[in-house]
Amino acid sequence: MRARILVPALSLAALLAVPSSALALNINESYQPQNEFMLEPWISINVFGIDMSINKAVFYVIAASVLACVSLIWISRRMKMKPNRVQAAVEVYYDLVNSITRGNLTGEMVNRWFPFMAALFLFLWFSNMLGYLPLPTNTEHMVTIFGIEVPSLALYAATANISVPLALALLVVVSYHIEGVRAKGPVKYVKGWVPAGVTGVAAVPIFFIEVISQFVRIISLSVRLFANILAGHLLILFMGGGLVVLLNLAIIGSLVLGLVTGTLAVAFYIFEVGLVATLQAFIFTTLSAIYLGGAVAEEH
Repeated sequence: MRARILVPALSLAALLAVPSSALALNINESYQPQNEFMLEPWISINVFGIDMSINKAVFYVIAASVLACVSLIWISRRMKMKPNRVQAAVEVYYDLVNSITRGNLTGEMVNRWFPFMAALFLFLWFSNMLGYLPLPTNTEHMVTIFGIEVPSLALYAATANISVPLALALLVVVSYHIEGVRAKGPVKYVKGWVPAGVTGVAAVPIFFIEVISQFVRIISLSVRLFANILAGHLLILFMGGGLVVLLNLAIIGSLVLGLVTGTLAVAFYIFEVGLVATLQAFIFTTLSAIYLGGAVAEEH
């Protein structure tokens, strides 16, 4: 079913004496790009009323976890005195995580939290990178190959689902609170939320502002990662042909617009893979280390 809408340029059309119907666009309502992010259950599992079904998001989380574990185990068993190219890349990764950890943590916390930071960074990096590989995960549109129906290729990332970044953010927040209480005790740790030198009535609003900031940190960790990855996927999906299908243009119009949007889609894809995927993993890991270090600092 086609709905006719008028473009915002009607005022200009009136000035040019062009009929407004000539500027109407045909909208293809059958195209629903948001369905790419729907999570249809592949294997339905219900435990005491809790939906624990296996779906696309679960698959990507498991895939990223397996890749991270297998990569580290495989590389650790092939370390040599004279590093090859793979080992050289791993050493760059090690130096990066080591600088993040040592730059924000001190003492025994460096050795205790380095494995977590290394695993966190690698898991996020694999999760983000997997999101830019077209995999057969779109069960809404099936294709037939040699008489067998299989899901069509689609782009999706575990970190494009808010539940995954939120779970990681909650893990980090709970961890640094535990570290703070362990290092200072519960009373001194909570008192440390008020900066040194602030006393009297002024300490009350400062304390409540700090309490709010503790919850804001959950948002700063989870939503930043989720929004960046989701926005990148939507831009690639929209520019990679979605706009042409959505507008239901004629063949010539589709070719022209498809050439423009296709070029933009490739540019967005290179930008996301080359920068955003690694940058977001780096930011999340760095903020986690900063929060852990700040929880045990004498003044923060």
